[in-house]
Amino acid sequence: MPKLKSKGAVKKRFRITKKGKAVCSHHDRGHGHAPFGGKTSRNLRRPLVLNSTWSKLIIKMLGK
Repeated sequence: MPKLKSKGAVKKRFRITKKGKAVCSHHDRGHGHAPFGGKTSRNLRRPLVLNSTWSKLIIKMLGK
């Protein structure tokens, strides 16, 4: 059976932790942050850890 090709868009946006969870950055990180308070801006800096269902799909798309 042939190997799965990894998706380029997923390679750019996600990474896998040592424990096998998928991690990505939050949305709304571009521009136009005037309405955001300081707490929101700080929270957007932290990585977003996806749940197990999404992590399995992302790992499959990465070809791992």
